[in-house]
Order: sequence, then C-alpha cells, then structure tokens
Amino acid sequence: MPDPTKQPATPEILPPATAPAPTSALTLRQRAERLFSDENLDLYAHLLDDWFHIPFTPIRIGLDGLIGLIPGLGDILAGIASFVLVFAAWIRGVPYITLVRMMVNLGLEVLIGSIPLFGDIFDIAWKANRRNYKLMTRHLRQPHRHTWRDYAFLLSLLATVLAILAAPLVVLLIIVLWIAHRF
Repeated sequence: MPDPTKQPATPEILPPATAPAPTSALTLRQRAERLFSDENLDLYAHLLDDWFHIPFTPIRIGLDGLIGLIPGLGDILAGIASFVLVFAAWIRGVPYITLVRMMVNLGLEVLIGSIPLFGDIFDIAWKANRRNYKLMTRHLRQPHRHTWRDYAFLLSLLATVLAILAAPLVVLLIIVLWIAHRF
C-alpha cells in the first residue's frame, strides 16, 4: 500500500536534448563553387592533359590523350570528361563569349582527335583542357574584359561556318552555269 504521508513522485522534466546547431546549409551554387574551385579544376586539367611524362622526351600526356587512343569511343569519352571544365566555367559565371571559345577548343579536339594517328598526335599537342582552364581563369579574374582576340576568334568562327554553309550553293551555281553554257 502506498504511504499517504509521502507525496507522489513528480516526474522530472528534462529540457529537450540540445541538438547541435545545424551548419549553415550550402546552396547548390556554393557547393558547385567549392567543388569547381581553381585548385580542383587546375588539377583536373593537369590530369587530363599532362599528367604523365614520356621518358627521354619533353612530351607530357594526360588521360585525355590515353583515352583517345581507344578507336571510336575514346575521343567521345575524352570529350565528355573535358566538358566538365566548360560546365564548371558556366556554373562559375564565365561570359558566353568565353564559353563559346571553350566549346570550340573542345570540339576541335574531339573532331580532329577522331582521325586515326594524326588525331591522337593532335590531342596530345592541342591540350584543350589547359587552354580552357586558362580562358576560364582569365575571365574570372577580369570579368568584363574581352580582348580583340576573343572577338576576332568569334568573327573567324562565324565566317568559317558561313563559308561551309555557302559552299554547296556556290558549287550548285557553278554546275548550273556550266550546264547553261553547254546548251
């Protein structure tokens, strides 16, 4: 039987467990900037373009050049790996004019790199990832400064594309004029 002289035990009320204050949540952009830091991207470009030294020569080769040796699929895989730098530049806010230059560097490497033997030599010499890393860092350090080379490059690219598009029309015109002259 319970003792009536004793008061019933009151439950002890404990304060809620103090959970550690949540660390400040990083936004997706902050996480990407941390992942795509200059140090990480420099190391990545170095790994892809000039990680290994060929003994007794001044030639350096990276994973991009080695993967590119695989016929057919190698250059596509190397291009996908190289696209990480372009994506990182876009995340970090590099101007579109620079992104276009980076894409052309990458496109040249993949396109010419797909040619057997000559393309592999071109891949090793061109080093598109190093070029793209330098373009990205230049425009991040001087965000609103485009050189005449940027615009000259884009104008020459535009002229080349227009020439490629106009070539079939010129050939067709020559054929029509030749046929008209013959009859």
